[in-house]
Amino acid sequence: MDLIKCAETAKKASIVLASAKTELKNKALELIAEYLGNNINDIVQANEEDIKRSREENLPEPLLKRLRFDKKKIMDTVEGIRSLIKLPDPVGKKLMATQLDEGLVLYKISCPIGVIGIIFESRPDALVQISTLCLKSGNAVLLKGGREAANTNRILAGLIQKATTEAGIHPGWIHLLETREDVQQMLKLDNYIDLIIPRGSNEFVRYIMENSRIPVLGHADGICHCYVDSEADTGMAVDIVNDSKTQYVAVCNATETLLVHSGIAGRFLPELKKRLDESNVEIRGCERTREIISCVPATEEDWKTEYLDYILAVKIVDSVDEAIEHINTYGSGHTDAIITENRENAEKFMELVDSGNVFWNCSTRFSDGFRYGFGAEVGISTNKIHARGPVGLDGLTIYKYKLIGKGHIVADYAEHRRSFTHIPLPPE
Repeated sequence: MDLIKCAETAKKASIVLASAKTELKNKALELIAEYLGNNINDIVQANEEDIKRSREENLPEPLLKRLRFDKKKIMDTVEGIRSLIKLPDPVGKKLMATQLDEGLVLYKISCPIGVIGIIFESRPDALVQISTLCLKSGNAVLLKGGREAANTNRILAGLIQKATTEAGIHPGWIHLLETREDVQQMLKLDNYIDLIIPRGSNEFVRYIMENSRIPVLGHADGICHCYVDSEADTGMAVDIVNDSKTQYVAVCNATETLLVHSGIAGRFLPELKKRLDESNVEIRGCERTREIISCVPATEEDWKTEYLDYILAVKIVDSVDEAIEHINTYGSGHTDAIITENRENAEKFMELVDSGNVFWNCSTRFSDGFRYGFGAEVGISTNKIHARGPVGLDGLTIYKYKLIGKGHIVADYAEHRRSFTHIPLPPE
């Protein structure tokens, strides 16, 4: 594969796609949903081949869980596409309007970013989510999936390209890359690629950030916390922490560290342990935790670890301030939750915890583009510029300024013949 040629084609396609009408994009999305639904058996067969090979190569169990793309996941993905169709088009929105002077009006208009390079591992459903979000937001995309999902990714990318070409979308808008060499070359293509979104290990994401001039959006780790405050409802706290940890362990928004106020620890931890034992969760506790329940000793490294497995680190703290300090020291800025009936403590936690997603009395697993109503997501961003949290449609757009005048020239203002009014106007 000539990657430069692919990137050039994607760049040209992105210009055409940027002006595509909403009806055309939605028609293409509907055809993608139909193609996936009509080819379930072929997709599952390709996925089973990937799983068989990956087991033989001793792929870790959490990654095997991410790799599986069975009929239920396919139908969930199809449902996600149909939800995406119902969402407003993020392109062409008037974000701001200002009358600079009579007859001279400035508009801030949302527009696609351009060409997006996405590097991800294991999850074939990510390929569908990412590509459909890019399509709806008018972006061309270069996709590099993990070798472990090669067969599944190949059939999915082929079906998506076939469906969108049939709908009338430029076929060069999507390209599937398959080798490590492609990744190395992609990082150098800043003339063609406008944004890279990596989804992988901490080391991998940092490598991407340090080896490309292309802007990078994403997160390295998902070290998420639940903090059970002294005024938490014990039953609610057990349910929320259990869901945050066990509902699906191999994802970035699963809780990895639990902080418990010393005032409730004696009542709460035994009840939580009973529930977590049912799922065979290994608890790694601080010294004070081990005085209350039997568990493995925690080390300093546990507070910094994203397990993606049935392991939970537990630490007892003496105040909401100590919990906040711990999270801001060891957390990854992803998702953190407080469980409490005390509004003042909750508001303090949500204000001071420096994360893209902060929750009160609900599971960290809600941190997700589909659950937020974004039509899935291309990933979670812990960046503090452009986009933060689940990156959905709006996170895949930028903006441009459009100025419309009637023969206005700067000399009139520089020489004080005219003055600016700068009157805000309704955006729509």
